[in-house]
Amino acid sequence: MPEYRAHFDFDMRFANGGGLSGTGFRLDLPSADASEDEIARLLITHLGLALVDEVELRGLRIVEEPHRGSRGVDVPAGPDAGVRVVDLSHPIRAGLVTYPGLPAPTITPHLTREDSRGRYAPGTEFAMDVITMIGNTGTYLDSPFHRYAEGSDLAGLDLSTLVGLRAEVFHLEDAWDASRRGIRPETLADRDVRGAAVLLHTGWDRWFGQPEYGTGAPFLTGDAAQWLIGAGAVLVGIDSVNIDDTESGGERPAHTLLLGAGVHVVEHLTNLGQLPPRGARFTAAPPAVEGFGTFPVRAFAELPA
Repeated sequence: MPEYRAHFDFDMRFANGGGLSGTGFRLDLPSADASEDEIARLLITHLGLALVDEVELRGLRIVEEPHRGSRGVDVPAGPDAGVRVVDLSHPIRAGLVTYPGLPAPTITPHLTREDSRGRYAPGTEFAMDVITMIGNTGTYLDSPFHRYAEGSDLAGLDLSTLVGLRAEVFHLEDAWDASRRGIRPETLADRDVRGAAVLLHTGWDRWFGQPEYGTGAPFLTGDAAQWLIGAGAVLVGIDSVNIDDTESGGERPAHTLLLGAGVHVVEHLTNLGQLPPRGARFTAAPPAVEGFGTFPVRAFAELPA
């Protein structure tokens, strides 16, 4: 189903005095035929305002464009819509460079199909392969053990914190630039993220596997990580090279804070642009490996078709 947003400037006056103006504002719409009065009321709801006396919209345009999470706009699926699954993981292959400077995986045969034919009944054959890779390969999850020696390893994670989580997706691909790469708490503060997987869509996955992926990437600031902890997030994922700023020296405040609080981190996601701001369920479960802190996941989202 197509989605629509309104583009406009506005002037607003309050019944108890004062006013508010905005330029270049964008607002999700429930349908393309929303009236100016309806859009004005949606604006008031989205901004959480009270005692508004009058709203004037200027230069109003209605554009077919994916929703970005405006408050007060929900477009429920039909009763028999079913479920659509969106793969959010990068495929792993021999030679893949995930994080610049870390080794790429190698895949070698343990038992080839040809050799297996002498071990099994006629017409029966198998392939058994050996993969050698660092845990930080492809789309992977960091457990507390990755940062803290006494933290929970992959085998100690509670599956209920990894499977079917309510997803709050922040579409930020147009919200940052090279001069301000950090995602700050103010950008996240309009959502209820308690018990949710917070997924940060920066669009940086377009560079995955290329030299550009490792430099100038967006990241989560330490203040934003602390805000997410206080707000009750269960998991934080990003489609960038790292949830921290890898160009600021050896400090890793987002990892330190999130993993110290038991909040899982998933890095190198992809296809987040296919998800709505709300309404999806997110899963990213690694194998239960003891004494291991990081491992690839098949991350995916389920949402109404």
